[in-house]
Amino acid sequence: MWAMKLCLSILAVISCCEASKILVVFPLPGKSHAILGDGIVRHLLNAGHEVTYISPFPYKPESPKLHWVDISDNFKAMPEEMMNINAIMEKKVDFGDHMALFHVMTNIGRATVENPNVQKLMNDPKQEFDLVIVEWLFSEVTIGFAAVFNCPYIWSSSLDVHWHVLHLIDQPLNPAYSSDAISTNLPPFNFWQRVSELYTQLKVQYYRYMYTNAIEGQIYQELFGPYIVKRGRTPPPYDVLHYNGSLILGNSHVSLGQPAPIPQNYIPICGYHIDDEVKPLPQDLKKLLDNAKNGVIYFSMGSNLKSKDIPMQIKTSLLKMFGELKYTVLWKFEEDLPNRPTNVHILKWAPQQGILSHPNTILFITHGGLLSTTETIHFGKPIIGIPAFGDQFINVVRAVQKGFALQVDLSYTMADDLKIAINKMTTNPKYAEKAKELSFIYHDRPEKPGKLLAHYVKHVIETKGAPHLRSPALHVPFYQKLYLDLLAVVLVCLFVLVRLLKLVYCAFCSSKNVQDKKKTN
Repeated sequence: MWAMKLCLSILAVISCCEASKILVVFPLPGKSHAILGDGIVRHLLNAGHEVTYISPFPYKPESPKLHWVDISDNFKAMPEEMMNINAIMEKKVDFGDHMALFHVMTNIGRATVENPNVQKLMNDPKQEFDLVIVEWLFSEVTIGFAAVFNCPYIWSSSLDVHWHVLHLIDQPLNPAYSSDAISTNLPPFNFWQRVSELYTQLKVQYYRYMYTNAIEGQIYQELFGPYIVKRGRTPPPYDVLHYNGSLILGNSHVSLGQPAPIPQNYIPICGYHIDDEVKPLPQDLKKLLDNAKNGVIYFSMGSNLKSKDIPMQIKTSLLKMFGELKYTVLWKFEEDLPNRPTNVHILKWAPQQGILSHPNTILFITHGGLLSTTETIHFGKPIIGIPAFGDQFINVVRAVQKGFALQVDLSYTMADDLKIAINKMTTNPKYAEKAKELSFIYHDRPEKPGKLLAHYVKHVIETKGAPHLRSPALHVPFYQKLYLDLLAVVLVCLFVLVRLLKLVYCAFCSSKNVQDKKKTN
């Protein structure tokens, strides 16, 4: 017995020695982003690390190794109409405007740093961290935490791999064959699509270079600078800190996204938020699914959009259409919905992973968020996508291209369009077969995403920022990448050569004229 106790004590000491203090920053007041942040926290806690979590949402279940920094005031920084289905349908919100997104996300970043709870954390001289993990979403200002605590940082990207995030660790993807994060174009592009993607990259980079970087640099100096100085250090230039990320933990995988040439310090860990073992369904819900002999259709517009905000005309037509189906319909709806058909059931809270994993679930009607799309492929279910904003459009377009989805527009004719799509999908087995095929590709990895996440976090800490993984492209100016200097040399040489040839020709012609005159005389 004493030998066993000794072994356990040694193992405990070893695990404590390997444990690190990590700051995780997920400032966006959107539940889907909190789910991704919670996933990172869960894997870090399982690996024995001590975690401080800056988030608008509390982490559950609580852990003695977790300290939550409450920034729920960030909800005030989010425009109210931004997540309202009705406002989106009335075109009151333009999610295709990169500049508007930059300003909203930068304001959320500022609100995060100005939060009294965050300032208390930075003002505490006893607070030290070995690593910062910060979410990227159209703003980079929160990397200032890494400068305050003088430690390396890792980006977490909630989107599929795209040029805008890759430029932070390597170089942007070529717009001739890669889509912007909120585009609807998929390669191979036609001429005008290539022009559109190139224009988007140039426009966004110009705007960031001329405006956004200066705004974020000012916020960094103003809000982070004093805390860095208080700790006895000079604030590093924001331009230097900006490109000092060790790596990116990307919520992407080739089964869902587009194959892309990625650097060694971009780590695709799509699906890390999904539980290793699906939690059992509540007994009443399990009984409902078990008894659904004709199959279950699950309908959810995600955690940010609310079905209750759908215009009444559409809700009424959807209920009528669902009532005509032979299937059991589960609709994630935030309040009671009276006068429902007997086959339609309302869930104010839906254990989505449990529902999708059930063998009687035959179809998922979704907004096309990347988390929902990932869970769809994880459990091998086909989808009908109703995209509303952001990357949902390209997620659904890509799913349609891959063959396991159909798209329906968010419109007043949505019920009629949905009925056609449901009939098409439930009578043609190719969609379900493709979902299962992609599910195999998704699962066929050498390592589970959660273990990969924990490994690279440990690797960055132990190698003091993993500088060996960083791309030399970060230190090469764009004119050298494009060989514009070589082009300039070639043009100068051609110019000089042409001038020389012209001088020789003029000299030859002049000499010939002199000889002709002598012959004439």
